[in-house]
Amino acid sequence: MILIIRSHATAEEVVEMLKQWGVFIKVVVDIEREILAGGSEKHYECEQELLKDGSRQRDLWGADWTPYTQTIVFESIINIRPSQNNRTMVVESPELREKISQIIVSLLGEK
Repeated sequence: MILIIRSHATAEEVVEMLKQWGVFIKVVVDIEREILAGGSEKHYECEQELLKDGSRQRDLWGADWTPYTQTIVFESIINIRPSQNNRTMVVESPELREKISQIIVSLLGEK
């Protein structure tokens, strides 16, 4: 089930988002609104939910969050954006990775 997380996720919400993959959560982060969607099989499904919720595509970036190790992998097909100087599936900008990390940790990280 895809959930849009606007404030720190509850343990139940994290468990729900883990149901798809078991050990990690596919997330898409809106770097302007500082929210995320998670829990899908593919990143684009979370992206679509955020677009329906009012996000702008240029603000959405995909990653994988592993709650057990509190780690992030900044890789998704939706991240390929030559128009935004990101030519690979990996988020290339250190500043952008830091912003994405801050949002994920604030919404999903251990308190």
